[in-house]
Order: sequence, then C-alpha cells, then structure tokens
Amino acid sequence: MTIAMDDSRITTLEQIKEVLKAPEELKLRGLSRPQRYAWMEQTLRRFDYFALDKKGKGLVRGYLARLSGYSRAAVTRLISRWRQDGTLRLVGLRRHRFAVKYNVLDQELLAETDNAHGRLSGPATRRILQREYFVYGDKRFERLKDISSPHIYNLRRGRAYRLRSQTFAKTRSVAIPIGIRRRPNPHGRPGYIRVDTVHQGDLNGVKGVYHINLVDQVTQWEIVVCVERISEAHLEPALEQALAAFPFVVRNFHSDNGGEFINGVVAKLLNKLLIKQTKSRSGRTNDNALVEGKNGSVIRKHMGYWHIEQRHAPLINEFYRERFNVYLNFHRPCGFATVTVDEKGRRSRKYETYQTPYERLKCLSKKKRSLRPGLSFAALDSIAAQHSDNEFAAMMQKAKDKLFRAIGFAPTSRAPHYPPCPQSSTERKSAQKERPRPATTSGSSLD
Repeated sequence: MTIAMDDSRITTLEQIKEVLKAPEELKLRGLSRPQRYAWMEQTLRRFDYFALDKKGKGLVRGYLARLSGYSRAAVTRLISRWRQDGTLRLVGLRRHRFAVKYNVLDQELLAETDNAHGRLSGPATRRILQREYFVYGDKRFERLKDISSPHIYNLRRGRAYRLRSQTFAKTRSVAIPIGIRRRPNPHGRPGYIRVDTVHQGDLNGVKGVYHINLVDQVTQWEIVVCVERISEAHLEPALEQALAAFPFVVRNFHSDNGGEFINGVVAKLLNKLLIKQTKSRSGRTNDNALVEGKNGSVIRKHMGYWHIEQRHAPLINEFYRERFNVYLNFHRPCGFATVTVDEKGRRSRKYETYQTPYERLKCLSKKKRSLRPGLSFAALDSIAAQHSDNEFAAMMQKAKDKLFRAIGFAPTSRAPHYPPCPQSSTERKSAQKERPRPATTSGSSLD
C-alpha cells in the first residue's frame, strides 16, 4: 500500500499505533532523499519529539522507519543530526585528496619530451628531465626534476598529455562484434546448439572434406553435415540444411571463435532465422566441450582419420541425411549426467541415465519441448518404431560399407570402424603416404 506525503491528519500516538499495524507494504515510494528528510523533519516537529516519553519516542521512530524505508539505526542518527543542527539536509561527501603537485603545463612538457625521444622508459625520461633543469638551466622543469619514475606513467595517462603526445602504442587486436562472448544457459529447454567442424585430413597438401557437427545441449540431438570446403558457397546451404533438420525450434547457436562461424555470412543467416549467436569465452575450454567430445566419439569413430577427397562430400552428406543422423537421434543412447553439489559447493557428475536423444526430448515437459511448426510427436514416433535399434544400426553399417566402397576404401571384417583409425599421429601420417589414392567412381547412390 502506498500513501501520499500529506499525513497531517495523523497527530496522536494512537493513530501511529494503527499505522504500524498495517501490512508491511505500507511505504513511501518514489520520493527523493531531500523529500524524505523534509517529511521526517516535519513529523518530528508535529509530534514535538523531544517532549515525548520513552515509549512515545519509540513509536515515532518506528513510524519514521516504517514509512521512510530506513532502518531504526539510520532514523536514530538522523534524529541526532536534527537535534544538533536544527534541520535535516544532505551533507556533501568530503573526500580527502592529495595536493596536486604537477599541473597541465608539466604534462605538456612531458609530452614534448616524449615526442622528441620516442617515449623512453620511466628512469631514462626522469634523467632527461633532471638534465633539462640542472645542466641546461630550463626553469620550466623545476617541478619535473623531482618526479619519480613510476609517477611519470601516471602523468602519461593525463588528458593534457594524451592530447599532445605523438608516440604510438602496440597494435591492438581487433574485437569482432559478431556473437556474444558467453556460455549459453538453456534452462532445460532444447534448441541451444553447440557447433564445431572436423577436418578429414590432408594428403600431399590437398585438403579433405569438412564435417560440421551440431549438438543440442539439453537433448544431445545431433545433426552432422559434410561440405567440400569452408567457404560461403558451401557453408551457408549446409547450415540451413542442418538447422532445418532439428525437430524443435533452434534458439541459440554457439561455436568457438573460429572464422568459419564468426563471419558475416553466418551472422546474416542466423539473424534471418531469429537465432541468437554466442561464442566461447577466452580461457574457458569447457564452453564447447559437448560437441568436441562428440567429434571424437561419433565422427572420428565412424569416419576415421584418413584423407577423403573433397569431391566425395555429396556422397557423405547423403549418407548422413538418410542413415547416420537418424541412427544417432533415434537408436543410439547417450549418457546424461546427474549433477550433485555437496555442502562445500563441489560439483560431481554421475552418468546413470542413458537415453536416445528422442527419448530425452519426450521426457521434457510440454512447456519446454517446442516442436517446429508442422511437426508432431506422432510422426517422430513412426520413425523411431519403424526399426529396432539393432536393425537400423545394421542398415547404417551397410550404407557406410557402400559409401566407403564408393570413395575407394575396402571395408574390413572389423566393423563398424571404417577405415581403421591409427593410434598415433605418426602412424596416421605414414598410413596416408602408403595408402594408394582411391579409384575414381561415377556417381553412386546409397539407396
């Protein structure tokens, strides 16, 4: 409840008691400090505060504290000030300051000296200032002759110095105003995507294909696409395809600070789709750890480390779209951590829950699991129930065998790893040199 400043009708202690029995919301709001002080002084004079007994003074103090919003101790201090000065007014803050020894002229002389010598170090500049006064008799340097080396750097921060200084600082890095440098917090809602790229090796200086991996932070729904190279012509349609493949509304797009995603093309695409863009913070290696872990446990596990020529990107992308992404989201369980915090604030994770991303999506509340327009859980249920996990995994492996035959790799009996992954970087490099180039094949289908 809010009352106006006109409380002149409250003139007795009994009326103050009734006011103090009112709800706690009874306060004077929207008043400045001078207005509160004026009201308190008026109230003290109206009740003749110092003529009251101890109980009456307590009621008035409680009344002032209740309506002004100040504590009882603050009200007592203000009453003491009113008794001493006869009025309540704002008292300016008196700060203790050091005496100013070096004025604007001294900053200008320091700037002149630094311009002539190229801004030397503090001790060297101090020696020059002393020589100007003692050796060459320049009276303008009378104060600067006694300056300390550290205080020279203080004067160099002054406005008069900076206006006249002609020295140059080191080249500073350019801050790119694309994306917000922060870790997104989904609050249990899907649609907060983590994205990263995986390069499929080099061979004799020739780049291989690039895999773009997108993972939802809450459900671990994963979409993988393949492009020939990281450029505007290939990246923009690939990202449009990947973002449209998520069954829910995408709200946030988070990546590291690489130029493949922090650029005008991606920013324009995300703005068109009304998706917020964020990027990892400096020194926080865990900001994008979810998708980086998926790079190793999913893409490297199935695609290996071997060089794959760029011309095979459409075949790989077709395999991803028809088989691999469906397998990852409907038939491959993922571990979901249960985070507990002990009495000392230490966080511990336990992976006791294993679900497919689609199962995780269905476990969310109806308020959080917002599907894209035109998509229903009935349609998604039909995809999930069409094949069992083992049946679809076998279909995915068969499609992967056909893919590797098309790009020149012969599948081995050690499925499902095609091609085999060398354990060290030395083994990978030697294997790339020894492996013959894949035979050229005409357009093959994965159907």
